[in-house]
Amino acid sequence: MKYGFIIDNRKCIGCHACTVACKSEHDVPIGVNRTWVKQVEKGQYPDTQRLFSVMRCNHCTNAPCVEICPVEALHVREDGIVDFDNSRCIGCKACTQACPYDALYIDPETNTAAKCNYCSHRVEIGLEPACVNVCPEHAIISGDMEDPESEISHLLSTQKVTVRKPEKGTEPNLFYINGDDAALTPSLSRESDDYLWNSQTGGVGHFAKYADYKKQQSDPEAMKEVLAGKQGNGQKQIQAIMSKSRRVYDAPAKGTLWGWEVSTYVWTKAISTGAFLVPFLALGFGLADVSETIKWTSIVLGLVFLTLTGGFLVKDLDQPTRFIYVLLRPQWKSWLVRGGYAITVFGGLLTLWAVSVFMGWGMVETIALWAGAALAILTSIYTAFLFAQAKSRDFWQSPALSLHMLLHSFMAGAAVFGIFSIMSEATTDWTDFLNKVLMISVGVNLFTMLLELATPHGTIDAKKTVKMIVSGRYKNLFWIGVVVFGNILPMVLAGTGLTLGLPAASVLVLMGMYITEHIWVQAPQQIPLS
Repeated sequence: MKYGFIIDNRKCIGCHACTVACKSEHDVPIGVNRTWVKQVEKGQYPDTQRLFSVMRCNHCTNAPCVEICPVEALHVREDGIVDFDNSRCIGCKACTQACPYDALYIDPETNTAAKCNYCSHRVEIGLEPACVNVCPEHAIISGDMEDPESEISHLLSTQKVTVRKPEKGTEPNLFYINGDDAALTPSLSRESDDYLWNSQTGGVGHFAKYADYKKQQSDPEAMKEVLAGKQGNGQKQIQAIMSKSRRVYDAPAKGTLWGWEVSTYVWTKAISTGAFLVPFLALGFGLADVSETIKWTSIVLGLVFLTLTGGFLVKDLDQPTRFIYVLLRPQWKSWLVRGGYAITVFGGLLTLWAVSVFMGWGMVETIALWAGAALAILTSIYTAFLFAQAKSRDFWQSPALSLHMLLHSFMAGAAVFGIFSIMSEATTDWTDFLNKVLMISVGVNLFTMLLELATPHGTIDAKKTVKMIVSGRYKNLFWIGVVVFGNILPMVLAGTGLTLGLPAASVLVLMGMYITEHIWVQAPQQIPLS
């Protein structure tokens, strides 16, 4: 048994009855939706067409929301329905970032994730989902796709159907008959300044009548080639299609779900791990003398900033009192769980190192040092794998992201010790070592970052994100805050050999790092998903 949906766009009239029925059935709060009808106008007057597309959870066979959920609040049932248990949800919002279809939201009343659950309570007693039952045109078809006698199975075998974003590999079980790419692919329709019904002044009502001429519709086969990148002038063709397609009605944007707390926790995590890794590099490979003062500075900085990292992680949760569920009710495929345990074990090894230094246990100190280094590296880069599980954000799928975060740890470690060098009597040997680590890590980071942005990206969403960073809304922050003040100027200052050169460079590096994390977290979230 495997349940699925078909949306028959030959019949849908855009009446929104499914949206209303869903809200009524599940008592969905105002401002959020489990199902909604998106409307796109295509063509140029008078040869235009309005497309209606019902949007909702796709109940994917390979559901990325289930994989990323750290506490098994989301799960795939035996009948294929992707269901959720809000009593387990910690409100981490990872599922909203993982879903390529924008199907999940945070319920403003329960502060937990929610989405279409196929009206499982109705299905279990032999009823159809509320949206199917209420649709006046029978444009929504549900049922067991593995039952050859079912209507949905018959339609799947006799009609040409399409799905949204098949390239994501989620194997969605929501199919469209007469699905139009301009409606199903958000990057192919431009957002309107004014949506229907949002600025009515004369009581006009909604524009039910529209021109239905199809003379200038885009050729579907040409569109497929454009999306597949087979035509050399594909980008210009996409822009031409977008100029003739605009969204006139859609669900409200969810905004930036991972905010400043996430950017800050990535930054504090880099400082914590870097404060350990830089002295380890000197001790483990004999690159510089490490005094007892430096060891204790490393321990204190590591523990303080690791505690701050945990604090920001908890603060970002919409159900912060349930944060312990990550450790007590783990779903091991999620990198939130793996990262939570990495942070915990790293904190334990930092404490063990502190005890061994205090007690003079040489062998234990060596074990804690090398084991701590392995956990510090894992702690510094695990967020890259978490972002990779957020399949909705193409820019985060970069293989360079883990290197980016590891370099930030070494930059942060050298920087915090560089600042402390003016507060204590640092030896020339240690200062020279810090200078080298800072300059090398900043140089490699700058090269990696620019290479990451300059390398051709395979999807429209990733390209739009890069454009937003280098020439759009984030361009000043990036070029001035990150490139100039966060990377180039620190390298110059650190290379001068002046007494205050290293501390000044260190301050700029930490500032540039925070701006970088802010941009890298925020920019991909500005791309619409539905």
